[in-house]
Amino acid sequence: MICNFYKYQGTGNDFIIIDGRVEPFITDTAAIARLCDRHLGIGADGLMIMTLEEGYDFRMTYYNSDGKESTMCGNGGRCMVAFAKYKNLVKEEAHFIAIDGPHNAEIMQDGCIKLQMNNVTDIEQHEGYSLLNTGSPHYVKWVNDPYACNVFSEGRAIRNEERFMPLGINVNFATAGASPLIVRTYERGVEAETLSCGTGVTAAAIASTQVETGSFCIPVETPGGNLEVRFIKPNSHSATEVYLSGPATFVFSGSIEI
Repeated sequence: MICNFYKYQGTGNDFIIIDGRVEPFITDTAAIARLCDRHLGIGADGLMIMTLEEGYDFRMTYYNSDGKESTMCGNGGRCMVAFAKYKNLVKEEAHFIAIDGPHNAEIMQDGCIKLQMNNVTDIEQHEGYSLLNTGSPHYVKWVNDPYACNVFSEGRAIRNEERFMPLGINVNFATAGASPLIVRTYERGVEAETLSCGTGVTAAAIASTQVETGSFCIPVETPGGNLEVRFIKPNSHSATEVYLSGPATFVFSGSIEI
């Protein structure tokens, strides 16, 4: 079976996109993992399938590179909006649904995608780290220099702590009180560092305000590029009107036998 695909990336976080309206809807875990394999397949941090959904411009279904369906992906969502524009499904705005519910997005004049994330509740601030869910669960560890951290070994150890099992948690290493905020991420499901993580960047930005309240605009640097997170904190434990903004770029397209 031949399947056509498109490759997109958002600050180095790369994805295979399949237009499920016209292509086979792949759900086989082994097949998806093989497509995402950087040596034996196309290579990507994840695979997304676009399908139609009544009341929305499209539905986004996201799989990690291990082939398993996963929770919300912020950079993936921005890439899906860019793809939807390419396919003439949307123009300047998009309204789509993902595993964590509805999302709105705006396509800016410079091509960047501004994606509305879900409201965040139950922000936990601990000594040296924060816990919160931004569509995916995140552990944010505060460090002096993320580039000096061993993200793979430290991230894997935290990801597999018994308290986070059986699903595990995404782990971010972030600077505290710096501008721009620097973030590196170990992603579960990829089981490695990714060059950028949208929900992780969002989590780190929100958690970086600690107990402050008000309206915030946080510039963020990742190994793959720069993003911006805007939000309002009505209290120290929640965030509303959360937006993740940054580039989403077409890389290449092709066809592959599944």
